[in-house]
Amino acid sequence: MPKIAVLQMCSGTDPGRNFDCIRDAAYAAREGGAAMLFTPEMSLLLDRNRSRAAEHIVSQDQSPFVPFLADLARDTGLTIALGSMAVAVPGGKNANRSMLFAPAAAQPVTYDKIHMFDVELATGETWRESNAYEPGREVVTVENTPVGRLGLTICYDLRFPALFGELGNRRCDAIAVPAAFTKPTGAAHWHVMLRARAIEASAFVIAAAQVGSHEDGRETYGHSLVVDPWGEVLLDMGGDAPSLAFCDIDLARIAEVRAQVPALANRRQIATS
Repeated sequence: MPKIAVLQMCSGTDPGRNFDCIRDAAYAAREGGAAMLFTPEMSLLLDRNRSRAAEHIVSQDQSPFVPFLADLARDTGLTIALGSMAVAVPGGKNANRSMLFAPAAAQPVTYDKIHMFDVELATGETWRESNAYEPGREVVTVENTPVGRLGLTICYDLRFPALFGELGNRRCDAIAVPAAFTKPTGAAHWHVMLRARAIEASAFVIAAAQVGSHEDGRETYGHSLVVDPWGEVLLDMGGDAPSLAFCDIDLARIAEVRAQVPALANRRQIATS
């Protein structure tokens, strides 16, 4: 039964300081017996001031933090699921990119966030991710992680069941949902949607989240969760502060749930006109 560590962060505008937090958490996770560490969306830089943030955003092969994280995975023996970081991509925009670092791998497996958060909230907050970010186009799963076959998603992807349906079709054992949810949307939808996605895919859902008041002025909901394939919440880290927590993942539970409610096996293709 693998043990995972989940890092709830309040990332700021200094990537070096944010990396130090991840590094310290990785060593603490190793000491706590974890095989894998999950971090939130935009772990290394959370800054809504795009001109200021641009000073820190470079392509993946130019970022010093990619080799730093690869070294950290090797040194700790952990598989590190970096929730995401911003990287420059051809065409002048950025990608919101998850990276999974295995201890023995030379390069991370990557996933670019598919769904862009373009909304006007009732609070007056306006977000236009598509102005700065290029959406991803590929569904990504990773074989042979400590939690089995892992599906990669990021934050707003949570609202699009078709993506999770495909991850279910691919028989993912676990799905990562790193996030930086706003407080209003988090309070309304976070728990119910994560539980629904776990039930639909008959898989564990692991959602490391940003929390608290950030340097750029935003507030995030927190409540990093681990949900089992039956929809039971195994871990809820609350909405008060950054922290590191541990959770045991009983992979045998996946087969039990899929045998009891064989929704994936019973799924039919729906014709559309």
